[in-house]
Amino acid sequence: MGGRGYTVASIPGDGIGPEVVAEARRAVDTAAARFGFGVEWATYDLGADRYLRTGEVLPDTVLKELGEVDAILLGAVGRPDVPSGVLERGLLLRLRFELDLYVNLRPVRLYPGVPSPLAGKGPDDVDLLVVRENTEGPYLGAGGVAHHGGPAEVATETSLNTRHGVERCVRYAAARALERDGRLTLVHKTNVLTYAGDLWARTARQVAGEVGVRLDYCHADAACLHLVNDPRRFDVVVTDNLFGDILTDLGAAIAGGLGTAASANLNPGTGQSHPAAGRKGPSLFEPVHGSAPDIAGTGRASPVAAVLSARLMLDHLGERAAAAALEQAVMAVLAGAARYSTQETGERIAVAVASVAGESA
Repeated sequence: MGGRGYTVASIPGDGIGPEVVAEARRAVDTAAARFGFGVEWATYDLGADRYLRTGEVLPDTVLKELGEVDAILLGAVGRPDVPSGVLERGLLLRLRFELDLYVNLRPVRLYPGVPSPLAGKGPDDVDLLVVRENTEGPYLGAGGVAHHGGPAEVATETSLNTRHGVERCVRYAAARALERDGRLTLVHKTNVLTYAGDLWARTARQVAGEVGVRLDYCHADAACLHLVNDPRRFDVVVTDNLFGDILTDLGAAIAGGLGTAASANLNPGTGQSHPAAGRKGPSLFEPVHGSAPDIAGTGRASPVAAVLSARLMLDHLGERAAAAALEQAVMAVLAGAARYSTQETGERIAVAVASVAGESA
């Protein structure tokens, strides 16, 4: 082994989370053995069970420990017996804010062998990246309620957008566009959200000009239409927190569903592939299919999205060959994967990781 080593925090979470994380870890460990690096796993029992047992969601001591690892792999959180929003805001959003995970990266790719609901569309038609701003907008929690429960009740939810926050997100998206075919599309609603929209549009024009990518613009509602009618129109999309949240689930649908939908919550300066930026803390990687408590323990959950999220993690850490092996392994087993259990699919992926074409260390 070449001496490269990483400490990765594992948060299995709730529902099917522990099952799919176990298989993602197996794939990572197989890749580590093949490509000559080490992974030390640290497991944290965050989620519904801990909250119901102790009332804790994310203790400060645990947050501090998480801030010292190289990456975080999360399964899923949420369960019907926990009030909505408790785990989402107290764990997921807090990690995004406290660790400054300002980019949410969502690949939208239709893999061979996966059916799309779009008639006549294949893998060549659906292959794009959505870069969503992850720490601003309406999810920041600015707002309040007056006259709660009465006929004059008022509720506000303020969307906050800063030049700093917008620009760093757009710069990341432009850099990714430059690595692909040089096309970047800003998605917003500049026709009605005139203040925030203007900030996003001016910033995107400036950054695109500096970086040297071609910038297009599309209203958010029109982008939904084009994703269905002509997904090849997009290559790299950059958008704000709310529009990105909506757009990426539609993207997952046209790519065959949440079963292959991976995500990365990034502070782009934290990966080994960006050493000049300096290490500020870990980034977090998770499948977006949710905890699916109705099928937990049945062996019916697909671990593919968790493995593809681990693929994003390895790529971010600079282990590009290992990341490619995970994706190739997934592609090798996708055909007929529905016939196999969670563990069987994980075993098949691990075997493929060990044997797919690639350059070992």
